[in-house]
Amino acid sequence: MELLQPILHYGGHWLVPFALGWLIWRENWLRAGAVIAAGNLIDLDHLLADPIFDPNRCSIGFHLLHGWEAAIAYVALLAIPRWWARAFALGALWHLVVDYGDCVMQTA
Repeated sequence: MELLQPILHYGGHWLVPFALGWLIWRENWLRAGAVIAAGNLIDLDHLLADPIFDPNRCSIGFHLLHGWEAAIAYVALLAIPRWWARAFALGALWHLVVDYGDCVMQTA
C-alpha cells in the first residue's frame, strides 16, 4: 500500500487526464489532456494551510477548493458550452476523485 498510493495519486493527477482527453476529445487529445491536467491548479488552496503539505491530512473537506461547495461549482462549469471549460471542470472533479481515493487509503 505504501508504494501503491503515490503511484495511483500521481498517475491519477498527471496520466489519467491525457487518457480522458484522448477518450473524449480524440482529435485534440493532447491539448484537452493539458487542460484537464490544469484542474490540478485547485491544489493552490494548499498554500492557505499550515503546514502547506501534510501527508496524513485528507484534502477533501479541509481545503477551500476541495469541498462540496467547490464541487458544485465544478459541476456547474460542465454546463458552459466551451470545450475548455468542460475539460477544466472534468479535471477539477477528477482531482477530487483522486484525492478522495487518497483519503480512503489513509484510513485503510
